[in-house]
Amino acid sequence: MASTTITKLSKNKILKARAGIKALPAVTQMAFGNGADGTPSEDDNTLKNELLRKDLSSIEQVTDTNFRYICTLSREELANTSINEMALCDAEGDLVMIRTCSDKNKDDDEEMTFAFDDIF
Repeated sequence: MASTTITKLSKNKILKARAGIKALPAVTQMAFGNGADGTPSEDDNTLKNELLRKDLSSIEQVTDTNFRYICTLSREELANTSINEMALCDAEGDLVMIRTCSDKNKDDDEEMTFAFDDIF
């Protein structure tokens, strides 16, 4: 079963933005890896074994309190690789959310799309 964790660093950035101390950087990328070893920790700011970091393909507003971040891997990207950890990354390069899951095998003849929902 997939497990998603919001990082402590991300929570701190939200609090600083609400307090007017610092602007909140936008979510701009998704990272992919294959080193998941259970539930991610909120203290993590790296994947266990990051393989690729890529700009988001799109962002959709699903409801007033839900945005969906989408990233599509091309046929060539991570071809013949197993993916079991992903993260949303902000414009400063920090991880916002980390998700671990069962292995997703990426063949070399297909695109693969991943989506994260950010819900309040």
